[in-house]
Amino acid sequence: EVQLVESGGGLVQAGGSLRLSCAASGFAFDDYAIGWFRQAPGKEREGEGVSCISNKDGSTFYADSVKGRFTISSDNAKTTVYLQMNSLKPEDTAVYYCAAGFRNLICRDEYADYWGQGTQATVSS
Repeated sequence: EVQLVESGGGLVQAGGSLRLSCAASGFAFDDYAIGWFRQAPGKEREGEGVSCISNKDGSTFYADSVKGRFTISSDNAKTTVYLQMNSLKPEDTAVYYCAAGFRNLICRDEYADYWGQGTQATVSS
């Protein structure tokens, strides 16, 4: 059974940090890219990912809105991907979803094969 389990969300003040984790199991982790997507309150989930990482070669993608603030990393031994989020802004408030897939590291939701249930991150002003 494929599982992607997110954790690490919470409430933080603007300028603060959160570290999200995505624990994966049930598929060939090393052959996939893992990405983070978000859905802000009252909005649809963004089609472009916040960030994606290839477990094959470590290449990464970041959306312009998070470049320089967020860092994605992967621990292949633990089959876990992390998203370190620094200098958080109120507009980063969202449910953050972890997903696997992304052939050729195209970090868009239509290229995801598997999804997690999400973790809430709230940034207060």
